[in-house]
Amino acid sequence: MTGSTAQQGMSGRTQPARITVRDAVIDFMRRVGMTSVFANPGSTELPMFRDFPADFRYVLGLQEAVVVGMADGYAQATGNASLVNLHSAAGVGNAMGNIFTAFRNRTPIVVTAGQQARSILPFDPFLASTHATELPKPYVKWSIEPARAADVPLAIARAYHIAMQEPRGPVFVSIPADDWDQPADYVPVSEVSTVTRPDPSMLARMGDALDLCAQPAFVVGGGVDRAGAVEEVVRLAERHQARVFVAPMSGRCSFPEDHRLFAGFLPAMREKIVELLGGHDLICVLGAPAFTYHVEGSGPHIPPGAQLFQLIDDPSVAAWTPSGTATVGNIRLGITDLLARPAPKTRPLPAARRASPRAEASPLMSVAFVLQTLAEIRNPADVVVEEAPSARPVMQEYLPFTRSGTFLTMESGGLGYGMPAAVGVALAKPGTRVIALIGDGSSMYSIQAIWSAVQLNLPITFVILNNSRYAALQDFAPVFGFAPTDPVQGTDLPGLDFVTLAAGMGCRGVAVKEASQLRGVLNDALHTAGPMLVETVVA
Repeated sequence: MTGSTAQQGMSGRTQPARITVRDAVIDFMRRVGMTSVFANPGSTELPMFRDFPADFRYVLGLQEAVVVGMADGYAQATGNASLVNLHSAAGVGNAMGNIFTAFRNRTPIVVTAGQQARSILPFDPFLASTHATELPKPYVKWSIEPARAADVPLAIARAYHIAMQEPRGPVFVSIPADDWDQPADYVPVSEVSTVTRPDPSMLARMGDALDLCAQPAFVVGGGVDRAGAVEEVVRLAERHQARVFVAPMSGRCSFPEDHRLFAGFLPAMREKIVELLGGHDLICVLGAPAFTYHVEGSGPHIPPGAQLFQLIDDPSVAAWTPSGTATVGNIRLGITDLLARPAPKTRPLPAARRASPRAEASPLMSVAFVLQTLAEIRNPADVVVEEAPSARPVMQEYLPFTRSGTFLTMESGGLGYGMPAAVGVALAKPGTRVIALIGDGSSMYSIQAIWSAVQLNLPITFVILNNSRYAALQDFAPVFGFAPTDPVQGTDLPGLDFVTLAAGMGCRGVAVKEASQLRGVLNDALHTAGPMLVETVVA
């Protein structure tokens, strides 16, 4: 894929050779570590992959949403941007749900899509994307179709740097099919900063408030784990004896849930948040919005008399924070600066969180019993990728996460992310057991990911919680005026056989209907070399 290094000019001097767009792009991707390409092929993308480099890996997904989900999990696990290749407008359209999720997850992904040849674009040809740069908006940080073929490598380089700058997120480059063999200028790899240190004066105000308050509370979100700042947050909480809550809809483990100061999870409801934070005179929100709501609410956003300080890497989130003081910048650098201050006065240790009662076996297993059993036999270093919205409150009670990087879920609320994201995580962390904890309804959005897991022989345990319904919607219906006995249309899911579905893609599966079988089957699945599916029939 490389051209000659020099050519003879008319003056007799040796001139640098003109390399192709393909050469320049591949060279750049190799230099920044984007050598895994997550893709589903189409005709307008084929020229990109001619003479595919031996040191690159093509990761095939059977549908575009699966492709983006795999790339999301991979990028979150590696900390580096991943590269996705989609098929023109139709492929981008199929992928949009998980592009939206990547945007909410703050995941750095360079999304490329094929475009028809430049020479026939004026004739509205078959497979052309008429408004290519507009299609993925507003859920990409930057979108471009380069004006010239020679500009494609620089567009890819710029896209990578924008994706990696905080707040991180997906970017989009549309590339006409005939660009790849055109000459391109060489693109050097420049050093570009990806983080910004928070304003010292704003941090000083937060530090002063922490030193002077009587009962501080921290609220942590996914930004803490993304920044690699979990240990620093633990030290800061211990220094101030602050209770630590997890922000609503947080997608990562940002504080050990077995820690003495861990206080639990905030729901996405304004009045409930105020109630749970009551008694605290200072609220420090770290790496999360303040706050994410799911239903309409009223009244104050924080307890009366309390102050709110926020440290966030996203200026757009800081801009809509309804009260308090927001500081924008890298979470780890900000916490490090707070820890550099003189030690404050000592405070009494706050009351510990109440332990949940044990879940007992029953003729029809409860979700709590399944997750309690999983918690007892899994290795704390195993990574759990969750997409079971109705089971999440139960998971928060019975399946604690104690280590950074061991929990992922979608921050968008959109389904179809969890199963392919588990594939991406497993690819990024060879030898690590990945557990995909998925609801029966959620699984059907991207179940093709099982095929990719089988082809790659990845150590993934797919645990399906099968209650034969969209339970989250049925549980949520009373908020919108449904009586307890009112039917909720479109929420029953009878007749799904996940063991048979898995077998059709070459994956071993076992259905568990009795509590006495659960521990043995899960233990087997967690020690199987390749992928295995466990369907748990639950109440």
